[in-house]
Amino acid sequence: MLNIKIICVGKLKEKYWQDACAEYVKRLGGYCNAEIIEVKEERLPANPSAADESNVVRAEGRSLLDKIGKSDYVIALDVKGKELSSEEIAGRISEISFTHSSVVFLIGGSLGLSDEVKARADAKVSFGRITLPHQLARVVALEQIYRAFKINANETYHK
Repeated sequence: MLNIKIICVGKLKEKYWQDACAEYVKRLGGYCNAEIIEVKEERLPANPSAADESNVVRAEGRSLLDKIGKSDYVIALDVKGKELSSEEIAGRISEISFTHSSVVFLIGGSLGLSDEVKARADAKVSFGRITLPHQLARVVALEQIYRAFKINANETYHK
């Protein structure tokens, strides 16, 4: 069974985000081993400089990279990544499952992903040109992964 990991910066504080993620992780249980790994969100000073922001992105990036295995297939969620349809995501997951036992989706903090993280990624995917809060991006990622497994299993799911 394929292992799916969502490695993300920060904890979900609001119960509604936690509940939504828990529901999709539960649904995914019949298709894969799904796991969410949270890394520490770094603090910014009140009036951060560009250097402060850069330091935060790099520190969060190192934390994300520390959680990735050498043989993991890594998909970075990045606003500048390739936009894929749900069917294309399903096709990618299906293809990846033939060569890798673990797929990692990376979600950065409010300042995004470091260049080092983007360089490690095997693919960069975008959910469109809109900016999503990273908490919502986690829910959307889980929903799209679940939808991909439903598509690959030829099972109906609402459109």
